[in-house]
Amino acid sequence: MLHLNATAEFNVPCARRGFLKRALYTSGLFTLAPSAFAQALPPGEWKSKTAEVAGLRIHYVEQGTGPLVLLCHGFPEGWLSWRHQLPALAQAGYRVVAPDLRGYGLTGGSKAVTDYSIKSLVGDVTGLMDALGEKSCVLVGHDFGAVLAWNAALLAPERIKAIVAMSVPYNQRRDTPPVAAIRRAVGGNFNYIVYFQNPGVAERELEANVSRFLKAFYYTASADGASDLQRLSPRSNRSGLMDTLAEPRGPLKWLSDAELAYYVEQFTRNGFSGPLNWYRNLDKNWENMKPFEGATISHPVMFIAGEQDPVLRSTRTNFERLTSTVPGLKRTVILPNCGHWIQQECPIEVNRELVAFIDQVSR
Repeated sequence: MLHLNATAEFNVPCARRGFLKRALYTSGLFTLAPSAFAQALPPGEWKSKTAEVAGLRIHYVEQGTGPLVLLCHGFPEGWLSWRHQLPALAQAGYRVVAPDLRGYGLTGGSKAVTDYSIKSLVGDVTGLMDALGEKSCVLVGHDFGAVLAWNAALLAPERIKAIVAMSVPYNQRRDTPPVAAIRRAVGGNFNYIVYFQNPGVAERELEANVSRFLKAFYYTASADGASDLQRLSPRSNRSGLMDTLAEPRGPLKWLSDAELAYYVEQFTRNGFSGPLNWYRNLDKNWENMKPFEGATISHPVMFIAGEQDPVLRSTRTNFERLTSTVPGLKRTVILPNCGHWIQQECPIEVNRELVAFIDQVSR
């Protein structure tokens, strides 16, 4: 994700050196209470900070000075998913902030479903900007972070200079609640969004073996897992999520074992209820966003996705409608040989596009 090869060569080894204790802890070779290292972050030029936002202590990582670029991760990740972008954007002259969003990482949050409405999540973004002393930002979102960015443009348009959305195109509000529409589309087949709706069900499966779940989930949606995913047979809606995933036969190419261990520690400590509650508000958000039915996005926008991203395939209609639903669309980038975890799988290419676009809309 770095726009300079020299930066890429410096950052990746640096990010890996700091995970030894967590890797040993996760493997069982080293015994240490999670609380003893929960605040320890991978080494880098970034700084770990917190901000109080409406009673929620938001943890974020910051690097650089200049106009604000706010990076919002997706499911199931955290600030670490932007480890390649932080130094690249800081080097390009920006103040880069990557928070652990509500329910994730060192931010955490309650397990109450109602606390994860889209209005609360957008409020976290604008509240964090207030705490940073910033009036506006370029908002970059991946996966559910992209959904957050699209809705922030509607709910707080004056706070957003421009948007970079990754993997998830804008989904203009329609006349059917989203979960009902998904149920109708998939029939009796398994769908992970539908599966996530009942509190406690997915948590029991995913928390039984956090490491196995994360590794399989990451692999299945990556470019490396694309061929295995295509060979999987459709499962009924009585299946579990792990039944629909392909498990890698070795380490992930774009995520070291030590980096995976950091994610495992975070989700082992917090559980998955908070992150899953983002999905459990889809229909409620649809109700609350009624005033924005038919709304278009006029902010300057760049959309980036991986050619092998299964999410892009499942949202193809929304993607094809971007030129009409997002009149502010300036650039669309589809990266070959890249899957869903685009900023981690293809960091150099993504960083090159990010810097060029943000330079255009910020200078």
